[in-house]
Amino acid sequence: MDPLSDVLRSVRLTGGLFVEARFTAPWCVTAQVRPEEWSVVLAAPVQVIAYHVVISGRLCVTVDGAPDVTVDAGEIVLFPRNDGHILASGPGQVPIGAGALIQRSPQGGLARISHGGGGEAAHLVCGFLGSGDAYNPLIASLPPVLKLDLREGTARDWIEASVRFAAAELAAGRLPTSSVVSRLSETLLVEAVRHYASALDSGETGWLKGLRDPGVGRALSLMHQDVAAPWSVDELARHVAMSRSAFVERFRALVGVPPIRYLTSWRLQTARHQLRRGGSSVGQVARAVGYESEEAFSRAFKRQSGLSPARWRNLDGAEG
Repeated sequence: MDPLSDVLRSVRLTGGLFVEARFTAPWCVTAQVRPEEWSVVLAAPVQVIAYHVVISGRLCVTVDGAPDVTVDAGEIVLFPRNDGHILASGPGQVPIGAGALIQRSPQGGLARISHGGGGEAAHLVCGFLGSGDAYNPLIASLPPVLKLDLREGTARDWIEASVRFAAAELAAGRLPTSSVVSRLSETLLVEAVRHYASALDSGETGWLKGLRDPGVGRALSLMHQDVAAPWSVDELARHVAMSRSAFVERFRALVGVPPIRYLTSWRLQTARHQLRRGGSSVGQVARAVGYESEEAFSRAFKRQSGLSPARWRNLDGAEG
């Protein structure tokens, strides 16, 4: 079982394609997935991951806080937190908003962009992954931009076949959302994250380093799949076939904190998002994240946040 795929499945990501773009140099646009794109699949996603698959040609990508990236045909660039970005045929150009260039399909199919100065061509398909679930540390641990060569990786053949299938569906004018597109989008993200994690320095610690380890990664998957379960160190160690001491030592060395401290932090992070969304009492949220009593939950919440759950929710709502 692949812990990375497990964690992604636990947040129920749904994917869609929304624009096919054909540019000719010189060109330069600003881009970001907007609500009108994702509303076909999700009413109000908590997190959105944007991506562009480059079918042919080349483009340059700029995102604040990250090095510029050149993306060639056969590669994909992903934006794990849907940061606004600039796509261009080359450096030093003034961008225009991509939204103004989008030509909507009257049949409800894939929108299109055709723009540029008539020079070297670039052809790309733009898509997204979205989730209405709570915060996930996988997404939080990623850089603003990830690049993946679709010609490499363990799922290359399936990705290529799925891209061809999606292209045929789009050419026929069918709605660009389906189980195949969702699975393709998720696979692209898994492969990109796996590639990024494999390149991390051996001395680094953190969530992704832990996820790469078979035992620690499985434990992380278990905690994320059922945050309310009464996990103990002994129970987790048994599930991953390790001794208690070896498991604790390995978990702390890779993730940077002991297993139960990590679990507590994850439960309280999940609780904050449930409180923010509303619709549940403090007691209901407490039970949903694994606390047997509202009092124990409130004490743990206040230790981490400095406020009671009810006070935190009221202040958060007022600030929002």
